[in-house]
This record gives sequence, structure tokens and C-alpha cells, in this order.
Amino acid sequence: MVLRSDILCEARRWIGTPYRHQGSCRGAGCDCLGLVRGVWRAIHGTEPEAPPPYSRDWAEADARETLLAAARRHMEERPLAEAQPGDVLLFRWRDGAPVKHAGFLSSDLAGAEPAMIHAYEGLSVSESPLVPAWRRRIAAVFAFPGAR
Repeated sequence: MVLRSDILCEARRWIGTPYRHQGSCRGAGCDCLGLVRGVWRAIHGTEPEAPPPYSRDWAEADARETLLAAARRHMEERPLAEAQPGDVLLFRWRDGAPVKHAGFLSSDLAGAEPAMIHAYEGLSVSESPLVPAWRRRIAAVFAFPGAR
């Protein structure tokens, strides 16, 4: 069993890690996928698969749902209405575009001030308000295996 509180505690340990494309090393650098990978390693020990190399524009250059498909292979998909702190949120930048961003829900989605932890290009890993502009872009919600 994996406690959601442990997932959030680990994700918060990454706050301040600088953005680094394809990185997944707490303190040294990560991108949004690297944040999820790093938290996964801390919780589960090893990653279920190594991601292929990817460019900054991979989702624009290739319409395949690479990130969404990988999430479906290794995590438990859940309806947005059932999202809980510690779940992984996947985002689309626009309708019809492939999923390209990921973060952790860090507070109750139905609460007054929902928030997420994510790595965003040009910034470090941060805990940010999940404002309506972000909420509209949520494409899928996943839980780590065994998360309770």
C-alpha cells in the first residue's frame, strides 16, 4: 500500500528543483515527467520503464499520445470528480492536442483553493494554484498503483 501523504511529501521535497528538460534528479533538475519519475522512484524503488528521448516540441511534432499511453500502462486512471491529493494530473495545452504536461494534485480539487506541484519550463518545481485555466486543460487523472 502506498499512502497519498507519502507521495505528496516526496513531491514537496522536489520544490525548488530547477527546470531541466529530460531531467529527473531532485535538486539538480527535472521537467514535469522527471518530477513524476523521481517521485515514482522514491515511492516504488524503480521506474516501470525508461522514457524514450523526447524533444521540447515532441507533442506538437508527433500527434501520438505517448505520455497518456504510458500513464495508462502503469497507473490507475480515475475520473476527474474522484481526484485526490497525490494523484497525477495530465494536461493538454489545447483541445485535440496530445497530453504534454504532468503534475501532482496537492490539495482537494473541490476545495476553495486547489493546488498542484509541477515543473514548468523556465521555473523550478513549485506548488501552484490550480486556477481555472489549468483546470480546463486537465485531460486525465491517475493514481500510483496501490495509492490509498
